[in-house]
Amino acid sequence: MADSEQADAADGAEAVAAPKGKLKLMIAIAGVVVILGGGAATWFLFFRGGHSSEVKQAEVAAAKPPVFMDVPEMLVNMTGAPGERVQYLKVKVVLELKEEKQVEAIKPTLPRVTDLFQTYLRELRPIDLNGSAGLFRLKEELTRRVNLAVAPNAVTAVLFKEIVVQ
Repeated sequence: MADSEQADAADGAEAVAAPKGKLKLMIAIAGVVVILGGGAATWFLFFRGGHSSEVKQAEVAAAKPPVFMDVPEMLVNMTGAPGERVQYLKVKVVLELKEEKQVEAIKPTLPRVTDLFQTYLRELRPIDLNGSAGLFRLKEELTRRVNLAVAPNAVTAVLFKEIVVQ
């Protein structure tokens, strides 16, 4: 009887050992698949288009510098509450363009641009220009307005040369 109990115990140990062995094998296969997948992804992202980075560098080198166009200086009185001291805003801006030929296309519309800027600037209150966030909002709004005035041409940015609130 002892021999049969030992045989049954040995069969039970083999039965338990067999699933553990299969589990280890499946984990090892999954690990190999993950490593191979990571290697393939690395190759795809970094090495497959090896010469494309050279092409991108050539495009950056060939990119033309922007062209700048001055807008006449503007001096406007700002909106304030009744009885408050009148404050003035003096602004010198430059338009950033992509190409030189856009300067000649925009020059005829410069009076319209100046008019749009002045009507907008007159509605500002001194508190609207507080901090860098206020100047950023002003820059974005002026860029939007100038692009409406000069369409189909496009201005990349409106840059401040001088801005004084007095």
